[in-house]
Amino acid sequence: MWFRRASTGRLAAVSAATGLVLALTAVAAAGPWESGRRTAERARAAALDRDPGRAPDAAHRLAPYVLEPLGAPAEEDQEAAGRSGGRRGAATIPVPTRQGLTDALGPLLEDPDLGPDSSAAVIDATTGDLLYGARESVRTTPASTVKIATAAAVLEVLGPQYRIPTTVVAGAKPGRIVLVGGGDPTLTARGKGNGDDESAPASLRTLARNTARALKGAGAAGTGGNGGSGGAPKVTLAYDTSRFTGPSLHPIGVNDNIARVTALMADQGRVDPETTGHAPRVADPAASAARTFADLLREEGVEVDGEPRPGRAPVGGEGRLAEVRSQPLSTLVEHMLLHSDNDVAEALARHTALASGRPGSFEGAGDAVEAALRGAGVDLDGAVIADGSGLDRADDVSAGFLASVLALAADPGRPGLRPVLTGLPVAGFSGTLRNRFGDDEEKAAGRASQAAGLVRAKTGTLTGVNTLAGTVVDADGRLLAFAFMTRGTTDPVGAQAALDRLASALANCGCRLAA
Repeated sequence: MWFRRASTGRLAAVSAATGLVLALTAVAAAGPWESGRRTAERARAAALDRDPGRAPDAAHRLAPYVLEPLGAPAEEDQEAAGRSGGRRGAATIPVPTRQGLTDALGPLLEDPDLGPDSSAAVIDATTGDLLYGARESVRTTPASTVKIATAAAVLEVLGPQYRIPTTVVAGAKPGRIVLVGGGDPTLTARGKGNGDDESAPASLRTLARNTARALKGAGAAGTGGNGGSGGAPKVTLAYDTSRFTGPSLHPIGVNDNIARVTALMADQGRVDPETTGHAPRVADPAASAARTFADLLREEGVEVDGEPRPGRAPVGGEGRLAEVRSQPLSTLVEHMLLHSDNDVAEALARHTALASGRPGSFEGAGDAVEAALRGAGVDLDGAVIADGSGLDRADDVSAGFLASVLALAADPGRPGLRPVLTGLPVAGFSGTLRNRFGDDEEKAAGRASQAAGLVRAKTGTLTGVNTLAGTVVDADGRLLAFAFMTRGTTDPVGAQAALDRLASALANCGCRLAA
């Protein structure tokens, strides 16, 4: 497992006032807020070098200001960094001890709301040392926290700047065109089209417009295209979904939380494209997207004969008429983690498989995610990744595994993994943590509200399962990666509050009581 066992050290008391000052500093330093996101952090994630294997240059040295412990002068850290395999440490900031963390977290782990089966792991993000563990190697159901593994794996194999293409090519027969799904789960038919703006989702409207121009240009040049009424191009349309293979229906069955996993869909296959989150999905997202594309072609002056039908693009990839590309993977990963987007998660898991020469299926994706993380140095310790989203209860990982993946993403030597951290929801501010760590009851009790802005974490919820994994800056300014997992819970609201109190305890203490 990618962490080292740490020894305990001498401890000193930390005032609550220090923690409050650090909390305010951490929030303010990250820049302005927009729709619950720190805009500076979004810019930092997007500013990664195009070569994921190369360290970012001076213009890109922004992410460490979010990720490094507060107040850690780089000049004083070089020797510590050398001892920790290149990880820049915080030589001037105390490290929590096992006893201090045990005193802070132990009683909270006994909360009956956590159910009979709970585990925890806390890792120093600077050194990779395991600082605290409670059944940290025991595997259990992660629910949506498995998206952390999906995110790290796809960034590891494809890099943060990769963009997923959706193309239209000429068919093998004259007058036939093929819409080729590239596996972009964010392709949209809404709006006026994004052109080639990588800050916006790929647009089916833009693809139709550019396809129409190509067809009309080919017809004018006398090089192809059948003339329709008034000289308009006339085509038949096929659609190719062969990039993804195997069953398209998730093992949980028909569910409003996820569409069929297919290489071609628009607006995530929602019956009402304007809806978000939990909403009904169409029975065949690929056919629905192709019909929408045909209608958009007609709006652009192309005659489409009949209904679109499944087909295959000619071998060799020649005859491309038009193409649109998704936002960079860094943006897709951030979106997936912030909103716990199951459709994006399953697609990214399949892209991990395709990039490593495996089938783009549930099985191939799970194998590829495991292999990518193992290759990055993470000890899976028997972990099983059955899907990319965490909806499958066959997923089986430990708290130590999740915390080690988060610590790996903080490694300065792996800047391409940084979106794993910058995409995590912020306690009390954004995503699935917007309404946690700050409710009136907690404020009255003086508990979790003190962690708002300091805890960044991915949530996981299934019936009887509640998990929380992320990063936190403690009261001394040390960046910690943590994972808290429960199974057998009966009160999801109570379980979530108990998990929040655990993360808050990390944020509000230096945890340096004498061993």
